[in-house]
Amino acid sequence: MASEAAAPRGWLDSLRMYGHPRVASMLFLGFSAGLPFLLVFSTLSAWLAQAGIERATIGMLSWVGITYSIKFFWAPVVDRLPLPGLTRLLGRRRSWMLLAQIGLACGLAGLALHDPATQLRTMIGCALLVAFSSATQDIAIDAWRIEAAEQAMQGNMSAAYQLGYRIALIVAGAGALYLAAEQSWHTAYLTMAALVGVGLLTTLLIAEPEQKISRDTLLQEERVTRFIEQRRHWPEGLRHAGAWFVGAVVCPFIDFFERNGLKLGALILCFVGLFRLTDITMGVMANPFYLSLGYTLKQIAAIAKGYGVVMSILGAFLGGLAVARWGALRALVIGGVAVILSNLCFAALAIHGAPSLEGLALVISADNLAAGLAGSAFIAYLSGLTNTAYTATQYALFSSLFTLPGKLLGGASGWVVDQVGFVGFFLYTSALGLPALWILLQLNRRLQRA
Repeated sequence: MASEAAAPRGWLDSLRMYGHPRVASMLFLGFSAGLPFLLVFSTLSAWLAQAGIERATIGMLSWVGITYSIKFFWAPVVDRLPLPGLTRLLGRRRSWMLLAQIGLACGLAGLALHDPATQLRTMIGCALLVAFSSATQDIAIDAWRIEAAEQAMQGNMSAAYQLGYRIALIVAGAGALYLAAEQSWHTAYLTMAALVGVGLLTTLLIAEPEQKISRDTLLQEERVTRFIEQRRHWPEGLRHAGAWFVGAVVCPFIDFFERNGLKLGALILCFVGLFRLTDITMGVMANPFYLSLGYTLKQIAAIAKGYGVVMSILGAFLGGLAVARWGALRALVIGGVAVILSNLCFAALAIHGAPSLEGLALVISADNLAAGLAGSAFIAYLSGLTNTAYTATQYALFSSLFTLPGKLLGGASGWVVDQVGFVGFFLYTSALGLPALWILLQLNRRLQRA
């Protein structure tokens, strides 16, 4: 499998990779990707609530987040459609990054320059522009990351990305709220619009990665030519639209199964869909669990949301080292076991019952370290599954697939807690990680035999 092609490196070599210019670039691109997320969700909700907007309306505004879950619909366009002038000047990845960042800056500035009390409809349009531009930027950044560095560096690249992303969440969350309190919401959002310049400047400074297309991929592309030739009786516009669809949408699917085989490809997709079940399902009930034990909101904010972010960054850093040292699959085994064990720690805290700050800090440490480590390894593994001819399309599909099952099961998490209590719930979420771990061991055995 492509994801494990590179030989393992020593710890010192793995650590040195964090100083590579392209790994450092991912820190700033990760910041650019993370900045808009809260600005169209919780931060915007706080602004609207202060402006007296009805809670039902605020709740419906969260639907703009659907754009992140359906980005695979326009990922083929990002993969294949050149932007007039920009693509020739910057290349196919950086041109889409730049366009998306311009959309982000305009959308955030638009939010800043309007009053929700009297111009809510226009603000909704600006929020949609921010969300759509943000999802498009994610597609382009993921494609650049995969194409810009060899597989052995993908763990470090993903760790740097996660660090930048989490810094941006702090800026767009606590930072924007502080500015709004000290100055105004308009000032806060104009400042956030200006911070888009971090990503924009990075896009202009980094180099466009070289596109490498294999012989097998070129043979697949011949299907497009045959598609056009076999349908000469169709109108010209319809023929070209059909050819574009085959090349941009059908070929990425065919390519994945041709490279991995039908049986192994199906096994990999099952793993991708199952790996995040444990932490996504558990995460829905985390805050209700803390409150049920008697922790205060300030304690939850300080330990779970503040200290926890630091531990997740450390976990992501360690995950990058583990991928570089042992490869993505072996690092995933370690991360998968760690996630299961961290959920058992939550069960132990639930059995203890009485609120203990030391106990909460210990459990939060285990959970965020495991999640960060597994996250870096998982992103690196998914990156290795893609073909650089279809990077944006294939990675967008993988990233949508791994969140969907967890979101579906997460919706029933409250019912599970009501039926079996929190101890049973955390045993249940721990067990959700076992199928993915079993598949992972099968994939690891296949790698060893290969």
